Amino acid sequence: MAEKRTEARHQNAEGLDIQAPDAILSSLVNAQIEAAKAVRGAIPAIADAAGIIAGRLNGGGKLAYAAAGSSGLMALADALELPGTFGIRRDRIAILIAGGDEAFRTLAGGPEDDTGEAAAAVAVAGIGKDDCLIAVSASGSTPYAVRALEEARKRGSATIAIANNRDAPLLRLADIAILLETPPELIAGSTRMGAGTAQKIALNMLSTLTAIHLGHVHDGYMVNLMADNIKLRDRAARIVAAISGRGRDDAARLLEKSGGAVKTAILLAAGAASADAAQKILEGTGQKLRPALSAIEGSKGRNASVLIKTEPEKGQQGD
Repeated sequence: MAEKRTEARHQNAEGLDIQAPDAILSSLVNAQIEAAKAVRGAIPAIADAAGIIAGRLNGGGKLAYAAAGSSGLMALADALELPGTFGIRRDRIAILIAGGDEAFRTLAGGPEDDTGEAAAAVAVAGIGKDDCLIAVSASGSTPYAVRALEEARKRGSATIAIANNRDAPLLRLADIAILLETPPELIAGSTRMGAGTAQKIALNMLSTLTAIHLGHVHDGYMVNLMADNIKLRDRAARIVAAISGRGRDDAARLLEKSGGAVKTAILLAAGAASADAAQKILEGTGQKLRPALSAIEGSKGRNASVLIKTEPEKGQQGD
């Protein structure tokens, strides 16, 4: 049986432990940079996968992540940030990690072999034909990840695999195979390093492109963020101000009127008659802000009293 690339010895590993600290760290960072480059070759597959995920989420389905060990942590980091960054509802995201909640404290190795737990986790999450599951495994043969993907596929779910070894079982089983062919690790088999870095980049790319498809990004701004703390409320106001051209205080007032919804606040600034009217415009454009703004602009000068209001005269208080 051929040695897995993720288990092979790095060409620069000999004598690593007796080198000067600066030399060791230089080797480590160079290895990370080389691993990151491996993601470029996966761009077409990542693009295809994002289209599938966006379609499932648009149709009311869920997005599930399944993984073990350090790959599980990469998946967890991506999944947990989707609601806050892009406003994707938390009940539309499922995180299946070997060992369950205990993994967040110990990250024990044994649970990654528990295929029964994997099948049960898919069932409990209710993964089915409307959903999409991403399985992540550096080796591409982790029993938990493989079984989770098999179970999801059996239930009719779309499946995406991310692995760092060519011809891995996980890649062969999935609808979309994302191969991140990273070099051997400087510490042989320590896939939390280069392989993990490439996984993190690929997952970030995948979820960000999905969010763009869903209309949650406009000119590089996260226009569907969940502003649930001081920092994010300030960011939301700055986004509204930047896109609408309004002042910071005006943007904050519009956000309050919109219930904290960034897109709605921007449409109010553009002339939407009310928050409800703005929401109806967004429903008509698939939640995409650019065509919604174009719809308002195109309605100006026509009989559009339901959607558009005039600017207040000087001395009158605005909306």
